[in-house]
Amino acid sequence: MQALGFAKMQGLGNDFVVIDATDEPVALTGAQVRAIAHRRLGVGCDQVLIAEQPTREDADFRYRVYNADGSEVEHCGNGIRCLARFLHDRGLARPDTLRIETANGLAVVHLRDDGLVAVDMGAPILGPERIPFRAEEQAVTYPLLVDGTELEINAVSLGNPHAVLLVEDVDRAPVTELGPTIERHPDFPNHVNAGFLQVVSRDHARVRVYERGAGETLACGTGACAAMVAGRLRGLLDAHVTVALRGGELVIDWAGEGEPVIMTGPAEHVFDGVIPMPPATEDLAP
Repeated sequence: MQALGFAKMQGLGNDFVVIDATDEPVALTGAQVRAIAHRRLGVGCDQVLIAEQPTREDADFRYRVYNADGSEVEHCGNGIRCLARFLHDRGLARPDTLRIETANGLAVVHLRDDGLVAVDMGAPILGPERIPFRAEEQAVTYPLLVDGTELEINAVSLGNPHAVLLVEDVDRAPVTELGPTIERHPDFPNHVNAGFLQVVSRDHARVRVYERGAGETLACGTGACAAMVAGRLRGLLDAHVTVALRGGELVIDWAGEGEPVIMTGPAEHVFDGVIPMPPATEDLAP
């Protein structure tokens, strides 16, 4: 393959390069992903998404998610909304409800008549061994020692791991200082997304997320879900919450433990393009 066709998509400013590999397989190395994601020398994005044929009979499609640093991760909340919009608008998927296979499960996505996209993210994973997170037993909150200071976090997975820290004001939260340290904390063997949650009222929260492998982004769908779950577990939030991220708002619904989290928000097409296939092993300049 000499050239690579793609669509640039975004959800609340969290931006993606989406590649259709439903007819012809596309395999990318970490160097190729980094080249595509490079914001000066490539297309520029937070994540690269690849749409593929499913490997399970109950799914319509499968998708793979690569962070800007070239690492492959399990899931992306804003990304799966954009992927569903991409598949539907390209005529690859006719129904308004899609069942999309992720690295560790199945997500049901509904394209609504008002243009928004709702995703059944499944029930949040709270057991430490499944997140994964090193803890002796499941608890609402856990102590996490970071640079000599003990922080109180929630540990939640929505198909990918999140550590959520409650703060008074996300604008003043030390996201750039604490985010990288929490991301690579040894208690999270697969690394972790670091979320910073401000509770405004019982139905309104503000969130910033330092994403694993991408740094702070304008929005993180799974991060918004994890933060809402954390707030509910702490008794601070109701079952229907508007979550404001730096790129805009998501609506998150969660009835409680064992029930699915429903995330609703926008997914928009930006432009289409074609680029030469980057070298498989050569990294571009930073």
